[in-house]
Amino acid sequence: MNPIRFSPYSLKEGRWYEYLIRFTLGGAATVFTGLVSSRYGAVIGGVFLALPAIFCASATLIEKHEIRRKREAGLAGKRRGQMAAAVDAAGAALGAVGMLAFAAAFSMLILRSNIPGAFVGASLAWLTIAVLAWYVRRKIRSMRTLRQTRGSANSQTR
Repeated sequence: MNPIRFSPYSLKEGRWYEYLIRFTLGGAATVFTGLVSSRYGAVIGGVFLALPAIFCASATLIEKHEIRRKREAGLAGKRRGQMAAAVDAAGAALGAVGMLAFAAAFSMLILRSNIPGAFVGASLAWLTIAVLAWYVRRKIRSMRTLRQTRGSANSQTR
């Protein structure tokens, strides 16, 4: 099983306009959330705050990067681009589960402690749940792959 890791190399792959797109879409989502919150209240605005602001831009840019890499190697790369974007989408979903844990923990902790304490506790809840969700997803994928491997081996021996 591969450990979770951060690779600063990925930052070098992006072009300046790609970062501008992400920044612009993230800012637009934040402004939109503020407008919703001012019109309908903080509870409804908070739901939109959990919106992965740059996910759409991120997924399309990841797909483009993978396709470009494969084309430079002389391959089509479309399937690889789609798979890379799908992995990014799965990561965004796991992050959203972590954000839900953050919101629940913060709302419970703020009643008993101060804001910095609630923020730290909620951040730990986010980290724990997000990593746990990633681990469970990884285990499920490993078990599914193992079952498929065994299933194809059994059908070949018949």
